[in-house]
Amino acid sequence: MRHPRIIALPGSLIVSLRARQQGLKSGRLTFISHPELRRILTTAALGEETLASASSSSDSDTGGASPPPRKKHRASAAEGVGEPGASTVLTGLSGVVLGLASHSQTTSAIQFNRSVVNNLSSMQSNGAGQGQESSELPCLNSAQNGESSSAGGTHSNGLLSSTDNGNSVGTSNGSSIGPCVGTSAASMALNSEVGSLKKKKRLSQAEEDVIRLIGQHLHGLGLNQTVDLLMQESGCRLEHPSATKFRNHVMEGEWEKAENDLNELRALMHSPNAIVRMKFLLLQQKYLEYLEDGKVLEALQVLRGELTPLKYNTDRIHVLSGYLMCSHAEDLRAKAEWEGKGTASRCRLLDKLQTYLPPSVMLPPRRLHTLLKQAVELQRDRCLYHNTKMDNSLDSVSLLLDHVCSRKQFPCYTQQILTEHCNEVWFCKFSNDGTKLATGSKDTTVIIWQVDMESHQLKLLRTLEGHAYGVSYLAWSPDDTYLIACGPDDCSELWLWNIQTGELRTKMSQSHEDSLTSVAWNPDGKRFVTGGQRGQFYQCDLDGNLLDSWEGVRVQCLWCLSDGRTVLASDTHQRIRGYNFEDLTDRNIVQEDHPIMSFTVSKNGRLALLNVATQGVHLWDLQDRVLVRKYQGVTQGFYTIHSCFGGHNEDFIASGSEDHKVYIWHRRGELPIAELTGHTRTVNCVSWNPAVPGLMASASDDGTVRIWGPAPFQDSQEADGLHENCSNMDS
Repeated sequence: MRHPRIIALPGSLIVSLRARQQGLKSGRLTFISHPELRRILTTAALGEETLASASSSSDSDTGGASPPPRKKHRASAAEGVGEPGASTVLTGLSGVVLGLASHSQTTSAIQFNRSVVNNLSSMQSNGAGQGQESSELPCLNSAQNGESSSAGGTHSNGLLSSTDNGNSVGTSNGSSIGPCVGTSAASMALNSEVGSLKKKKRLSQAEEDVIRLIGQHLHGLGLNQTVDLLMQESGCRLEHPSATKFRNHVMEGEWEKAENDLNELRALMHSPNAIVRMKFLLLQQKYLEYLEDGKVLEALQVLRGELTPLKYNTDRIHVLSGYLMCSHAEDLRAKAEWEGKGTASRCRLLDKLQTYLPPSVMLPPRRLHTLLKQAVELQRDRCLYHNTKMDNSLDSVSLLLDHVCSRKQFPCYTQQILTEHCNEVWFCKFSNDGTKLATGSKDTTVIIWQVDMESHQLKLLRTLEGHAYGVSYLAWSPDDTYLIACGPDDCSELWLWNIQTGELRTKMSQSHEDSLTSVAWNPDGKRFVTGGQRGQFYQCDLDGNLLDSWEGVRVQCLWCLSDGRTVLASDTHQRIRGYNFEDLTDRNIVQEDHPIMSFTVSKNGRLALLNVATQGVHLWDLQDRVLVRKYQGVTQGFYTIHSCFGGHNEDFIASGSEDHKVYIWHRRGELPIAELTGHTRTVNCVSWNPAVPGLMASASDDGTVRIWGPAPFQDSQEADGLHENCSNMDS
C-alpha cells in the first residue's frame, strides 16, 4: 500500500499551540501546526469532542513543535466515512490550512484563510501535492475567499446556517466543516452554495423601500429583534444613524442633544430653512415641558433666549408667551391643546419633525399603514357601485381581497310601485331625515308617505288637497316640520303645510299676476324665498309676510346657500346668479348656452347639478365657476326634469328622462352605470333618500311613483351570500 505524501508547512505559518488555545478561547482565527492538522482531519467526521481531544493530545505530544512526517497511516482515520478511499482525506492537505474560531455557547465555525491557501496551492503546483486525489479541491477552492452560504440556506449536513455579515459559515450545532472535506458530493454542495451567493442579485430601490416599510411597521409593533435580523440579512438600513440618534434624544427629552443632531442632519436635508422650523418645534416642546414642571424661569429663558432669536413665527411666540399666565398644568394643557409632557406629545412632535426629513433619512410615520389605507380608499373610489359607509380603520378591511361591490346591492330594482295618484306625478322629495316622502301631482294633491326604516316599505300617511293648479314643486323645511307646495307656470299661489298636524298654515299670494313656481328654505327654517317667471322673487316669513323682494328677475329655480345670505336663482338668460338680500348685491356664477330648466346643489354647497334643455345633465363647480362634467345618455327636451345627488357621500347622480328611464351616473364618470326601466312615460323627478343610500324614488307622467332598491333576496342563503360579499369585500 502506497502511503500518502505529507507536506511540511513553512515555519512562518506555524504558531504555538498555546497561542492557538488562547485564540480558541477569544474567538480569534489561529493557524494549526501540521501534525495537528493531520489529526484534526482524520477525526473531522467524529464531531467536536474528538476534535477537542485531538488538540489536547497534540499539546502534550509536541509541545508546539512539528515532528517529522509519519510514514504509517492509521486506518481508523477513515472511521465514520465508510468509503475505501477515505484515507485520501489526508492527501488533500496541500490545498488548505484550517483556522478555528470558537465562541462560548455559540455556533463554532471553521474558516478558510485565503493567504495560506494561496501559499499551499503554489506549493502543490510545484509538485508537493502529486499523487493526491483532487475530489476535494472544489470545496476547498470555493472557500478561499472566506464567503459564506446565503442566509437562510443549509450546509451539506442539512443544518441551518448563520451568517456574520457574509464572512463566516457556521452550523446550528457547532459541528465543523469536516464532512465537506470528506466527500466529493459534499464538496459540490458547498461549492453550489457559494456559487448561489455570488449570483444573488442586488436589491432594487423598490425592494429596499418595501423592506424598510416592513421594518418600520414591525418596529411599531415592538418586534425590534425581528427588525434587526431583517435589516442584517437584507443589508438595508431602516433609517440614517443620525436620524436614529435624533429620534432617541427627542423621545428622551434631551433637547440640547437633539439640537446638536440637527446640525448633523442639515447636510441630508433638501431645504435649509427646514432646520429653523424643526428647531422651533423642539424649543416649543421644551418650553411647554418646563412650564408644566413649574420651571418658569427656565421656560422664560427658552422663550427669550432661544425661540425669539429664531425670528420665526412671531405670532406663535406671542401665543406661547401667554401660557406663562397659566395657573396649573391642567390649564396649560387645555389652552395649548397639548397632551402634556410624556410619550404622547413627543410622538406627535416626532411626526411633525419627520415631515421635514427626506424619506431616505427617516421614513414618514406609519408609512405602510398610510399606503395600505390609501390603496383601500382608492379601490373604494374606483368601485362603481360602492354605496355604503366605510370604516376608515384598516381593522374592518380584508387586505387579502380586492374591494368590489355587486350591482345587486345598488338601488336598481323596483321594490314598490305607488299608484294612489290619479294623474301625472310631477314631483317627489324625501324629507331631510329620510323618514317621509312627499309626492305632488297634476291631480291637485300632495301625498305624504311614511318610510319604514327597517323594511324600506312606504305606506300612505296623509293626503293634502286643494292645490287647484296641481303641484309641480315641493320643499321640506330644514327640520321637516313644514312642507311648501308650488304650482305650474300660471299658478300665483303657494301652500305651506304643517306635516305633523296636516294643517295648512299659510296660503300665500301676492297678486293674481304673480307666478310662484319655485321655492327654497333659508337654513334657519324661519324664512323662505319664492318666485316665478313673471319678473320678481320674494323673501317671506312662515306666515307669508313679505320681508324683501328682488325685481326684474324671471326665476326658473331657486336655492338658498348655507351661509343664510346668498340666494341662487336660474333665470331666463340661461344663467345662475347669486343674490344677497343684506347688501343688495348680485353676481354671475353659471352661464350656459341653453335654458336651465332646473338645478340642485350638493350638501356642501360646492357643486350644482343642472338640467339643461336639449343638453342633458351638467355638473358645475360653484366655487371655481367652471363646468366639471356633462353626463351622457339622458333625453332632455324642454320639459322640466329634476335630477339629484344621492348615495353615500353623494357620490352618485340620478335623473329622469323623456325616454321613460331613470339614469344613474357615478359622479366622476360621464357614462351611466345604470338605466332603470319600468315607467311608461316621461320621468319628471328623481329623489334619493338622504338617510338610506340604497333607496330612491322616481315620479312619472304615467301616474306612478316607483321605489327603487337593491335586488330582492330569493332565499336566506342568497341573502347571506350577498351580505358576506358586501361586508367582507366592500367594508
